[in-house]
Amino acid sequence: MTDASLAAGATGPAARGSTPAMRDRLARRHASERRFRRAGLGAVGLAVASLVFLLASIAWRAVPAFRATELRLDISFEPAALGVPGVSADQPEEALAGADYRALLRASLAELFPQVEDRRARRELDGLLSRGAADDLRDRLEADPALIGTRASIWLPADDEVDLALERGASADAGDRGLSETQRGWLATLEQEGRVRRVFDTRFFSSGDSREPELAGILGAVVGSFLTLVVTLALAFPLGVCAAVYLEEFAPRSRWTDWIEVNINNLAAVPSIVFGLLGLAVLLDVFGLPRSAPLVGGMTLALMTLPTLIITGRVAIQAVPPSIREAARGLGASPLQVVVHHVLPLALPGILTGTIIGMARALGETAPLLMIGMVAFIVDVPHRFTDAATVLPVQIFLWADSPERAFVEKTAGAIVVLLGFLVLMNSAAIVLRRRFERRW
Repeated sequence: MTDASLAAGATGPAARGSTPAMRDRLARRHASERRFRRAGLGAVGLAVASLVFLLASIAWRAVPAFRATELRLDISFEPAALGVPGVSADQPEEALAGADYRALLRASLAELFPQVEDRRARRELDGLLSRGAADDLRDRLEADPALIGTRASIWLPADDEVDLALERGASADAGDRGLSETQRGWLATLEQEGRVRRVFDTRFFSSGDSREPELAGILGAVVGSFLTLVVTLALAFPLGVCAAVYLEEFAPRSRWTDWIEVNINNLAAVPSIVFGLLGLAVLLDVFGLPRSAPLVGGMTLALMTLPTLIITGRVAIQAVPPSIREAARGLGASPLQVVVHHVLPLALPGILTGTIIGMARALGETAPLLMIGMVAFIVDVPHRFTDAATVLPVQIFLWADSPERAFVEKTAGAIVVLLGFLVLMNSAAIVLRRRFERRW
């Protein structure tokens, strides 16, 4: 087809005036755009695939953290076996204080494996049970004193190495530094007799930290995180909103306010550990506040979150149309009434969204809390803002640094819980934004 026929068949002045060189450049440009779009889609696909792989690997590793192994033993609660011959169901509180519950466990295991007589072998046999099994037995007897003088089958927590052995199954080799071959044989015998079961690990959500992986839980860290965020929200939200309102609605334009705005923007980009150093130097050393307490942690995170809340609050206030202010002033409203009755209600969705995102960032922070001592090993669940506590990110840090192999699964489980909280908080921000957002 000739150039004349192409020109005759084309429509429009641009097509009629086109030349082969122009069409070639246009084809190259379209090809370049297609390559750019494919590269963009490939980058997005790679990012999504990497995120899915990361989350799937964490979730897969976290599955054992939500399951626990229990062994069923036949326990004889005879007073002589308890080591307190005169005890009865009528006076259990005082008499059971000195009972030897480990002796009950050893006696029950000896009944199941009477051939084990060597002292070292007995220690290995006792090692199938968790060190917290005696405490569980004591709690069970104190809750039900009628068990005294009877014999009952009770499920008790197994050692973390038993958990790992059952998780790995046949994939565990003989050189594994967990259970010995003899212990694996005893465990196989217990399985054949129906004395081993895998259950949902409620202890993971209902207890505090522990040196033993099978006894460790996240309740203390969750409560500590909640108390810390309450202090953070109580301090950062009102201060951030008031500062944003003043700077946007009342502050005169001067070098002083410009200097404040520049420093607020700079503080929002400061590494979080700097705020931890500030909390250590001022809150602990100068004011003498309690170390490793949610009160100090919340104050430190409030300092870190405050610049972000001020910036998001100012953006939300700026988004309110000036006509709203002018209409309110035209009806005789004072500047304060304009802000309280008109500007703030319309800017509230954006302010709440920024606040929730700031709280989500504070929930995931570790570095500033390490500087104020919240890295301590805390067993008890905190009840007050001044009690010693830890938070979920720090708990994850402690478990990840532990030499116990079973803490790997506990770490992954705690990460899943933390990610769940972050997803909920960000989802709440999106819902609030869509529910209350006004389009002008």
